[in-house]
Amino acid sequence: MIKEMAFVAYSVRDVPKAREFYRDVVGLTPSEMFGDHWAEFSVGSTTFGIGNGEPLGIMPGTSFAATFEVDDVAAERKRLADRGVAVTDINESPMCWSVFVTDPEGNRFGLHQRK
Repeated sequence: MIKEMAFVAYSVRDVPKAREFYRDVVGLTPSEMFGDHWAEFSVGSTTFGIGNGEPLGIMPGTSFAATFEVDDVAAERKRLADRGVAVTDINESPMCWSVFVTDPEGNRFGLHQRK
């Protein structure tokens, strides 16, 4: 069951340059996750993140726009895969687990579970 919006992310190759743009030009407020490979910004109750998504198959310039928070990413992955939906393997980071889903039009969105 989807509970809330987890984050919105854009894939960029040059994170420091993009970080400066979103912080200094756009005026977003950096959150605690702010580094050379991934940066997050607080946008109300949502987070906007930037990082190189190429290892996850998200090429810079073709970013996905929604990621949904779930209670059990493995169960949701299985449920969707059982219905014939294209879904990636589970990716783990220090803070979360996620999978990426392709809709019938080829758009991608994520399912995310905080640790």
